[in-house]
Amino acid sequence: MTTVLIADDQAMQRFGFRMLLESQDDMTVVGEAANGTEAVGLVARHHPDVALMDIRMPGLDGIEATRRIVTSGARTRVLIVTTFDLDEYAYDGLRAGASGFLVKDALPEELLSGIRAVASGDAVVAPSLTRRLLDAYVHHLPAAPGDNPVGGDPRIASLTEREREILTVIGQGWTNSEIAERLHLAESTVKTHVTRILAKTGSRDRVQAVILAYDTRMVNPR
Repeated sequence: MTTVLIADDQAMQRFGFRMLLESQDDMTVVGEAANGTEAVGLVARHHPDVALMDIRMPGLDGIEATRRIVTSGARTRVLIVTTFDLDEYAYDGLRAGASGFLVKDALPEELLSGIRAVASGDAVVAPSLTRRLLDAYVHHLPAAPGDNPVGGDPRIASLTEREREILTVIGQGWTNSEIAERLHLAESTVKTHVTRILAKTGSRDRVQAVILAYDTRMVNPR
C-alpha cells in the first residue's frame, strides 16, 4: 500500500486528489495540508511514501517545504504538481530535492502512475519535459567553475567512461530504452549503469542526475 500526503491550498483540489487516490486498491491518503508548514509536520508524523506537493501555498511554500522534508532525511519522496506554463519556480522545486513534477491538467492515469513511480524510487518527469523545464530555467544554473568543470567535480570523477556517457545522454532527455538502442546495450545493462550513477553521484533519482549533468556542464543548454 502506497501512502500519500496531499499538500495544496485549494480544498477542492485536495478533495479531487483524495477521491482519485482512494479509488485505487494500492493507495491510501494519510493526510491533507493546506500549506507547507502543515505538510512538513504531517510528513514527520505519518512518514508517507509520497507527498503530493503544490508550489504556491500561503506561508511556507511548496519549494521550502520540499527542501525541509528532503534535508530532514525523511524517506518521503516529493512529487510536485504545478501549472508548468505559469510557475517559474518549478525548477527550484526540483533543485530542492523533489523527485519530479506533473502539471495539474495531467490525466488521472498519469498522476497515478507518477505516484507509483516516485514511491518505487523512480523519477516521474518525462525526459523530454525535464529537458524543457531545465532549458527554460537555465539562468538558475551556477556559472561553470573553470575550464574543466566536469573533471573537477568529485561527483563525476568516480564515474567510469561509460557511466559518464550515460549520464550525459540522461541529461539530454534519453529514456532507458533509447539509451539501450542507440548505444547498443541491453536495457537491463542500462538500468544497472543508471543505478550505479545515482549511487556514485549521490543523486536521489533520475531528475537529480539530470540537474547534475547541467550543473557540471556535461550537457550544454540550447
